[in-house]
Amino acid sequence: MEQENCIFCKIANGEIPSSTIYEDMDFRVFLDLNPATRGHALLVPKKHFADLFELEDELAKKAIILAKQVAGRMKEVLGCTGINLVQNNGEAAGQTVFHFHLHLIPRYENDMAGITWNPETVSSEELQELVKLFSE
Repeated sequence: MEQENCIFCKIANGEIPSSTIYEDMDFRVFLDLNPATRGHALLVPKKHFADLFELEDELAKKAIILAKQVAGRMKEVLGCTGINLVQNNGEAAGQTVFHFHLHLIPRYENDMAGITWNPETVSSEELQELVKLFSE
């Protein structure tokens, strides 16, 4: 199932060339053209799913196992000392291409990739309120 105007569908299915580092029947992993760090790659299913919530459970399982394998290979060949797995869902979360994809971002000492946020504080009352919401 491919969506006609989806760039990631076209890359995943080989219609647009990519610097592919892994491919199987379900996924393609290719190097990002605008990387956060050296070796930044995208893991993309060949079938179109707009985001995590549309992704079939079996493919979600396979995606995380594949990400683990590719990240391990990145540590071997790139010498990175860490890996960020980043997956955005919806505009508010920073998703710009609406085809499920997982960023595999190798991390190096002092790389300045800047994948952080400003932690807030939360009261124990608010935590209890949130726990109650999830248990309803």
